[in-house]
Formats: sequence, structure tokens, C-alpha cells
Amino acid sequence: MDGFTIWLTGPSGSGKTTLARALKEKLKNKGYKVEILDGDEIRNTLYPNLGFSKEAREMHNRIVIHLAKLLSRNGIIAIVSLISPYKSIREFARKEINNFMEVYVYAPLDVRIKRDPKGLYAKALKGEISGLTGYDGVYEEPDNADVIIDTSKMSIDEEVELIIKKAEELGYLG
Repeated sequence: MDGFTIWLTGPSGSGKTTLARALKEKLKNKGYKVEILDGDEIRNTLYPNLGFSKEAREMHNRIVIHLAKLLSRNGIIAIVSLISPYKSIREFARKEINNFMEVYVYAPLDVRIKRDPKGLYAKALKGEISGLTGYDGVYEEPDNADVIIDTSKMSIDEEVELIIKKAEELGYLG
């Protein structure tokens, strides 16, 4: 079986990591080889002092694209959980990776502020940080996502099933 990449994009707190973990568990239980490429985990492990400039984000995203490409071409399902705020870099990923599926993981701002798993929105609201993606920083919503998930309206099981159904429709899963 060929591998493929499920690219989960959305602002901080939208539910990408939670969805990635549930999706991995479901696919592994079906017998597939699956790896999660979590943006925060890769950043913290490989280059914790990189920063968050546009150039730094693009470099980080290009590294993740390369890793996903390697996994996918070796028969592994790569689940990428990455804010990836720029349309241009997501389009680059789509061109670079065979069998690519973009999933826009959406949640309204008030829901993301309530969830705030890393305390980033609290800091942004207090003025301690600025440029938070999806708050006062850039997040370019996808124009052509293969799947759109609103995590404020769907259960995690519904989200996982919707993605698996789309992967089957695209011929990535048998």
C-alpha cells in the first residue's frame, strides 16, 4: 500500500492535536502504519530557538513537508498536525507530497480562547504576546481543503469518520 499524508491545519486551540491522536488510534486499529508529525513536538525537539517569523515558520513547515513526503512514499500514513498559516506553503506541500489530503480544523475564536491548551490566548489577551496565529497574527484559511472540520460542532468520532471516509473516496484507504 502507498502511504499518504493527512495535513491538519488550523489556528492554535482548534483541535488539531486531539484529532491527530484519535485518527492515529483508529487507523492503527485498522492495521495501518501511522505516524504523527506534530509541529510543536518537531520544533521543540529539533530547533527550539527557531522563532516565529514568517521565514522561520516557512522553514519549519518545509522540514515537516519533507518528513511527511518520506513517510508517505514508504507506505506510512503521515498525520501532520501543524498550524501552517500560509496558503502558499500548504500549496507547496500539496505539490510535493503524493497522496495529500488537506483538512481544515476550524473552531470559532471564542471556543479556542476557552480551550487555550497552551495558555497562548490568555497571554495574548493580556498583551504579553502578539502575533498569535488566528488571534492578532496571520492565518490564511484554506480555499480548497479536502475536508473542513468544525470541532465546536462535531464529536471527535464524527471528525475521524469524516476524514477516513474522504481518504477512502480519494483511494488512499482500501
